[in-house]
Amino acid sequence: MADKEATVYIVDLGATMAEKHGGRSESNLDWAMRFVWDKISTTVAASRKTWKVGVLGLRTDATSNSLQDDEGYDNIAVLQDIDAMSLTALRTLGQKIKPSKTINGDAVSAIIVAVEMISVAAPARLKFNRKIVLVTDGRGAIDGDDFDDLAHRINELGINLVIIGVDFDDADYGFKEEGKSTTKAQNEKLLSTLVGKCKDGVLGTLAEAIDEIQKPNIKATRPYKTYEGPLTLGDPKTFDGALSINIERYFLTKSASPPSATTVIVRPESAEGATQSTHTTGETEDIEMANVDFTAVKNERVYTVDDPTRLGGKREVEFEDLDKGYEYGRTAVHISTSDANITQLQTEKGFSILGFVTRANAQPYLIMGESCIIMPEKFNERDELAFSALVHAMVDTDTCAVARLVAKDMKDPVMLLLLPTVSSEHVCLYDVPLPFAEDVRSYPFPPLDKVITASGAVLTKHRLLPTDDLNQAMSDYVDAMDISMFATDDDGQPADYVDLEDNFSPIIYRINKAISFRATHPTEPYVQQDSEYTTRFNHPPGELVENASSQIAALIRAANVKKVPPKAKGRAGRDASKNKPISGLDIDALLGNSGAGRGPTIKKEGDELRKISPDNAIPEFKQALASTVSVKQIEGFTEQMGQITESLIASSTGEVNYSRAAENLRVMREELISLEEPVIYNTFITGLKQRLVAEKLGGPRLDMWWTIRLSGLGLVTSKESELSTVTEDAAKEFLRPKKI
Repeated sequence: MADKEATVYIVDLGATMAEKHGGRSESNLDWAMRFVWDKISTTVAASRKTWKVGVLGLRTDATSNSLQDDEGYDNIAVLQDIDAMSLTALRTLGQKIKPSKTINGDAVSAIIVAVEMISVAAPARLKFNRKIVLVTDGRGAIDGDDFDDLAHRINELGINLVIIGVDFDDADYGFKEEGKSTTKAQNEKLLSTLVGKCKDGVLGTLAEAIDEIQKPNIKATRPYKTYEGPLTLGDPKTFDGALSINIERYFLTKSASPPSATTVIVRPESAEGATQSTHTTGETEDIEMANVDFTAVKNERVYTVDDPTRLGGKREVEFEDLDKGYEYGRTAVHISTSDANITQLQTEKGFSILGFVTRANAQPYLIMGESCIIMPEKFNERDELAFSALVHAMVDTDTCAVARLVAKDMKDPVMLLLLPTVSSEHVCLYDVPLPFAEDVRSYPFPPLDKVITASGAVLTKHRLLPTDDLNQAMSDYVDAMDISMFATDDDGQPADYVDLEDNFSPIIYRINKAISFRATHPTEPYVQQDSEYTTRFNHPPGELVENASSQIAALIRAANVKKVPPKAKGRAGRDASKNKPISGLDIDALLGNSGAGRGPTIKKEGDELRKISPDNAIPEFKQALASTVSVKQIEGFTEQMGQITESLIASSTGEVNYSRAAENLRVMREELISLEEPVIYNTFITGLKQRLVAEKLGGPRLDMWWTIRLSGLGLVTSKESELSTVTEDAAKEFLRPKKI
């Protein structure tokens, strides 16, 4: 496969492309450019200088091409010569893609111009993947002569000709346009004839092409050899009967990750050019900034040591002059290079099998890492025969191998699980890394079919155990929701619904789509539109749920499922009469909220309040607020919580109680915001600050205010609650240390 590519996109910009058809809300040109922008932006994202792109405009107002002096090449313009595509060129191209005011221009002539462009940029003597992509609505005049000569030239250069038509008929895709004009129908036949004469030609409808770009692209990488050398069983240096086979190990699968972001800043007015450098610990990376408003960040790291003889008491030192130190408690312990070498394993390059395990003992959760494939050394019949014998023996005995790999000298060893595979195509070993024992977590759970009491008795009938009716309803529901063979193949037979090869990561797909859209549309608002192809596994198929409706209803009845009412918030939630539980039980009476079993009560302006215990302040404060029916009660409970908090501060030895006091304030703040009473909290925190400043809480306690500031427990702003009149600037000013 050639590493070099040359592609020319022919975009029909005729006046008819500005029209809207098929009930679509976007014009034919915008719809077609969704496909073109996706392909070009993928090339830009790959950042391969050997992938060259050219763009040709068809039915343009102006004429600009290498054959414009000849007859029949009017209204064809080169919008971009074949060259490496960059973000700057992409945005420049976007400004040229606009519908023209003409309907003149021959699509076949445009293909001829594209062929000449490719013949110059990618001559036949060079190894190139050559492609021409024509996107048109087929409503312009087309000259159907000399197709044989054009097809011969296309085949001679090895060009892949792809013609995509707006609302073109496609029996395989199942689309047919009704009421089609005679001109368009004739043009479809002519273009189909041209494609049929090409060895590598494709004609399709744009709707199918749009569906295809909704599928994420699988990035195929070149095979990367991670190890080359002997695979041993036993020590060949010690035992004559030890097995040693020369093998080659390649990456098979690698986990994909979304593209990383680059830190940028607003470009200074004095900066020139569009390319800056970013320096991070000595490494330099050139980053293209197509937007002139931004530039890359330059990072510099400086190391200093204390030096009283220097200005500022600091002296810069070089990184090479530093030694490593390891924390031991709060002390830095220095280990010299010679001592550190003792802690490093003195390993030698090697790949050895340590033993074999049965396939049944290789649990699926062990096979979760990136995988590699192991093949015998090429052109070595002895090793190929020995390797094949080893793999077949493992298959016959249904075993896997545990191996130790050191990719190169002085590298940490890894433990691998080798899985044998024999197929008509190859005989190989797949390997996956084995986890450490510490990586495998075991969590004990109580049994689901019985209850074991404190005395050791086993109960099979219990209110926490499912009944026979519930077990049967759940079994029927699971069977009805089986999606393993819910899909159908081309012959209409049941097929796997979830294919692992088509199960893509929506996160990577979303980020790539967002980057691509912003690159081609820098000013338009972006609205996330998830492709059904990538999100179809996020929820069960609607048809399956509809078919299982009776089983779902039976399960709801058997499990006695009831809707949980939403949690009441704000003033409307204080009416206790409206918050009765579904069960009808008097929860307040059961918990003793009326005062029974809760300790003494206190009087507050005519309202009887339960006293909050300092030992269990937070839970009791929440329960007390949940039962309030008036603002006076809220103020009373808040006053109690405030007294408990100030008592913690005043009795604290150093900073011992500051964290408990801050947690009380956090709960008080959150609860009062949810009850839409931010003024009560703001009044309390203002008074607390005044008492801290006046040293009325057991002496100097300004460190407590620093804790409040770091925890973000200041005034409630209008942004946090609509009932607050405190602005963000006022809240920041309130927290400033100079106010204390």
